[in-house]
Amino acid sequence: MNTSDSQPALNFPPELLLQAQGIRVVFFDVDGVLTDGGLYFSEAGETLKRFSTLDGHGLKMLQKAGITPAVITGRDSPALRARLQALGIQHVRYGTEDKAPAAQEILQTLQLDWAQAAAMGDDWPDLAVMQRVALACAPSNAHIEVKALAHWVTSRAGGHGAARELCDLLLVASGQYAALRKAYLA
Repeated sequence: MNTSDSQPALNFPPELLLQAQGIRVVFFDVDGVLTDGGLYFSEAGETLKRFSTLDGHGLKMLQKAGITPAVITGRDSPALRARLQALGIQHVRYGTEDKAPAAQEILQTLQLDWAQAAAMGDDWPDLAVMQRVALACAPSNAHIEVKALAHWVTSRAGGHGAARELCDLLLVASGQYAALRKAYLA
């Protein structure tokens, strides 16, 4: 069998794919979503974070597909800034506890509305954004209140591929997943 002609292995429920269609921007939290939520401190007091390369590649693929990843986080650090810059993420709000106004500002900048937005969060500061978007998602290790509000909970934990699962869902729903995948098989 020719691998380039094989069907992708991903399979999402049809109702979830329908809900994910038309998403043009995705808001991501950092700690507990793009990282495992742990805070590591060096002897000098420097905060270290662990990021998943699976998630990073998914964020890059979203951008190739014309879906904007945006980050709204309550923290700020040189490590975080370096990672987001390396991924080419342009819409970022650091040190933001009140996330809904920050998301609204990004939507206005992109000339989009809440019905064209998805979000992934893991704890209470993410609830205000998640309740407004068309598709609210949570990693499997999110707080129970966040998972209760989410339309979809990933099988993977934050910092361990949860964001990639959402990226893949959006790429499939947009109809671009197979073509992006095929480019890597050629």
